[in-house]
Amino acid sequence: MRKTALSALALAIALLFAFPTYWMLSSSLKPRGEVLSTSYDLVPTSITAQNYVTALTGSDFLRYLGNSLLVTLTAVACSLVAGTLAALAMSRFRFRGRKGFLLLVLVAQMVPFEALMIPMFLFMRDLNLLDRLPSLVLVYWICTLPFTVWSLRGFIDGIPVDLEEAAMVDGCGRAAAFRRVTLPLLGPGLVATSVFAFITAWNEFLYALVFMRDEDNRTLPVFLQTFQNAFGTDWGATMAASTLFTLPVLVFFLVVQRNMVSGITAGAVKG
Repeated sequence: MRKTALSALALAIALLFAFPTYWMLSSSLKPRGEVLSTSYDLVPTSITAQNYVTALTGSDFLRYLGNSLLVTLTAVACSLVAGTLAALAMSRFRFRGRKGFLLLVLVAQMVPFEALMIPMFLFMRDLNLLDRLPSLVLVYWICTLPFTVWSLRGFIDGIPVDLEEAAMVDGCGRAAAFRRVTLPLLGPGLVATSVFAFITAWNEFLYALVFMRDEDNRTLPVFLQTFQNAFGTDWGATMAASTLFTLPVLVFFLVVQRNMVSGITAGAVKG
């Protein structure tokens, strides 16, 4: 009875979290009249692909998609490289100010992104980086780096240092020992960390809206507001664009799902 009750509770919670996604998907397949109807049916009575046609052909969706992929993937790659090196230094070396640096990383992770908006805007303006995609890469790199460092440090702490020392006894240098021994074992942690960093950068809206005033350089989160006009909001096309917006994250998650689950488990146990 206890197991059945827990399973039913888990199923109810899963349905509660899945319902907004189902609402978005079903709304994207409904005609405009049914989307705005006061008697909303959970199961669409008629299905149309016109909303997706409007989202794909009525705007530069592919250009915004390319901007988002370029900025997000570049920021995540830079964050993983810098975060791995920083986490390795904090995990394997003992130096003055190490605990203070760890505290600084934790404080940087707790600072709201909105609190950094004005200084970041002034910084980008002085460097003439406004309306340039590298500015978003820099911002997303800064936003995802503290979490990456803190998370990867726990994964590296869970890898015995004796493995690296044994490799160095066999003739490897410190860099070769890390590359051949520690880095392969760190794979699940890198995957789990990259997923959270990818979602953070992919969904970011405020910096992309403020820094990218040129429409050619805007990303998909900003693109979703283009379906609003003086006559209202085209909710069907908005839901269709939102569905398309979630597909890259879903595909990325499905590709790395197995490594992500093992990475989260390893971090929870060893970190």
